[in-house]
Amino acid sequence: MGGNLFKNIFTSILETVGLAVWIEIVTDSPRCTYYFGPFMSESEAHAAKTGYIEDLETEGTKGLSVMVKRCKPEKLTIYDDSLDFKLDRFFAFSGQTL
Repeated sequence: MGGNLFKNIFTSILETVGLAVWIEIVTDSPRCTYYFGPFMSESEAHAAKTGYIEDLETEGTKGLSVMVKRCKPEKLTIYDDSLDFKLDRFFAFSGQTL
């Protein structure tokens, strides 16, 4: 139990100073960026990433790009709706079809 406590404290310190390792997964559908972590090392993150990938694939996400890196994400999930195309943004004149 003492080892886990030390690991959690050390990981928390790394996260505070921006040196923790995170898994960044960018998906095409939906257009999102997900961050999973923090981890103490890249090897620890690489060992965990398969589970996160499988979870996202089970939820139906498509086009996954995975990167393990040191960072300090401000948000854990970022949804990019700027690429969404919605027909209700356009209107049709009488007699026209979209």
